[in-house]
Amino acid sequence: MSGRVVRGVLCLAAACALAQPARAASGPADPARAATPAAANAAAGKKPMPDLPSPYTPNYTRGAVPPASGQPPDVAYGAYQRGQYVTAFREATKRIEANPKDAAAMTLLGELYNQGLGVKQNPVKAAEWYRLAAAQNDAAAMSSLGLMALDGRGMAKDPKAGRHWLEQATAHGSPTAAYNLGLILIGSGVAADEAAAAAQFRKAADSEIGAAQHDLGVLYLQGRGVPKDPVKAAELFRRGADNGDLASEVEYAILLFNGTGVTKDERSAARYFLHAASRGNAIAQNRVARLYAVGRGVPKNPVEAAAWNLAAAGQGLSDAWLDQTLSGLSADERTRAERLANERIEQR
Repeated sequence: MSGRVVRGVLCLAAACALAQPARAASGPADPARAATPAAANAAAGKKPMPDLPSPYTPNYTRGAVPPASGQPPDVAYGAYQRGQYVTAFREATKRIEANPKDAAAMTLLGELYNQGLGVKQNPVKAAEWYRLAAAQNDAAAMSSLGLMALDGRGMAKDPKAGRHWLEQATAHGSPTAAYNLGLILIGSGVAADEAAAAAQFRKAADSEIGAAQHDLGVLYLQGRGVPKDPVKAAELFRRGADNGDLASEVEYAILLFNGTGVTKDERSAARYFLHAASRGNAIAQNRVARLYAVGRGVPKNPVEAAAWNLAAAGQGLSDAWLDQTLSGLSADERTRAERLANERIEQR
């Protein structure tokens, strides 16, 4: 039930993107044709991620929405969204006193205990509230229980029980539980599970979950569990990028630059790379540095190239070709590049 899009709410093991940082290519011929993030370590070692934002998540953008029945907005949810956690706890408790079967209020109390918001953090109590809500068929509570069981948080670690809860949450319509279930399947190492994982990713992707769009796109790009289809992969990466998924943004930029599954457009690719680079992605920083070094998609600018190269190198992504290409910078240019790199690092 809790969230992870840019920032997670549950303190559980969050999934990395399928894409892991790839080392830069060694040659200058094509600054963006180095191994894609997905190709670097696709589908390897991913752990289930906490659910994405729900009405319980503090930064959830919709706010308290009156139900179709015309009932007033939920005071407890609204307080939670505003960061008024003590009020949220009090209002949720009042609701349960009035209706001992109020599953949404139970799940909210579970979330508050799980995160230590307005109350002392207590995963065991959180799990107790989630179980009560799950008994009322609350999908968000089932999903949270699944993640807690997988992680051994608030209960003994139990992968079988964790998977069961995720399956139950998926059956009750939770797209993020479907995504987490897909991660379990893709991590099994069994080829037959790839098609099942793709089906679960698709459920989450159809609900505009960026991470699921990215991972399904990787499968289409590689033809794993689905027919190989770069066009579908590109569309999924674009949607994932639109939904704020950083790995999708980098993948889509690479496909745009190379004209894979989408019309080749180096200028648009550069814009995606720049945006991802500004968000701190080392692969994008490396690609932007290469683009500036040769003047493709952006005007040639050795100082910008050096600055982005330094930013990427600061995250462990070195590039011998760039180092050699930019070795002729003057002392003044190097000073400017270092200043720019430090400014960008500090802004992250």
